[in-house]
Amino acid sequence: MRGLKCGLNTVKRQESLIDRQGKRCSQQELIDHFLDAFWAERGVAQNTLDAYQRDLQGLCIWLEGQGRVLATSQRSDLQDYLAECFKQGAKSSTTARIVSSMRRFYRYLLREGMIQDDPTAKIEAPRQGRILPDALTEQDVDLLLVAPDTESALGLRDRAMLEVLYATGLRVSELVGLSLSQTHLPQGVVRVRGKGSRDRLVPLGENAVDWVQRYLQQARPELMEAKGVAEQVFVTARGAGMTRQAFWYLIKRYARQAGISKHLSPHSLRHAFATHLLNHGADLRVVQMLLGHSDLSTTQIYTHVAKARLQDLHRQHHPRA
Repeated sequence: MRGLKCGLNTVKRQESLIDRQGKRCSQQELIDHFLDAFWAERGVAQNTLDAYQRDLQGLCIWLEGQGRVLATSQRSDLQDYLAECFKQGAKSSTTARIVSSMRRFYRYLLREGMIQDDPTAKIEAPRQGRILPDALTEQDVDLLLVAPDTESALGLRDRAMLEVLYATGLRVSELVGLSLSQTHLPQGVVRVRGKGSRDRLVPLGENAVDWVQRYLQQARPELMEAKGVAEQVFVTARGAGMTRQAFWYLIKRYARQAGISKHLSPHSLRHAFATHLLNHGADLRVVQMLLGHSDLSTTQIYTHVAKARLQDLHRQHHPRA
């Protein structure tokens, strides 16, 4: 797909449309206006905006190569582009996101009165199979949690992060972005701003509270001695805020150290949190609220994991299974 991705500064043809104020808008301005409106209306994360921008840039460049432009493309043009993406090996999930980007963009133009017809109206995104998370067992989690060397400041930090992640089901981006002002240890909760800028309160549990307190009292001051000024709870050896990538590297390292051979993702502990709650009888809507899912159907995937686990246990232990 590399050939389909390109910066806006390489878009040479600038066929324009007239907006509601009577101003001519170039292709670049159309994309910028759309992204601004999308952010204002939905409060989406920067990663989402970046993905939409890349998708529209890729489409824009490809259309130019065909002698067409983004603003006035037809359904057949978009279908040809999707076919080209498929030929170049794009996954169904990537193609589905591109369709979503195009659909939102052209609906925006239609709503603003800049086009008369939506060229994406009859374009369908490819069906995606829902991949069940490879959930860690409770024994796996126990091994992972005790892997860090808590005699060191960094090891104590890592243990606290793993405990919080498993206790709360936070996304890794939410964990590393957690600030001191969002952490309320006396009440045993953290206030998290998730996707769509939606806030939620998530309980920590006694174990996680204990480890965070130990980290804040014994390790964080030492890490902040390097003139760190980070507001984040969890900081690096130089006192800067942690990144998702750095923490993902740590999870993989501790998993190897613990002898866990399962394929892990940055969300493995989040998946384990949800699955283990359901295994122990938690209500699905409670799990939905704790995870910060806006749609219950997103949470329901974990019920399949939990049911599969129960079926395995039944087969292993019931005398007539």
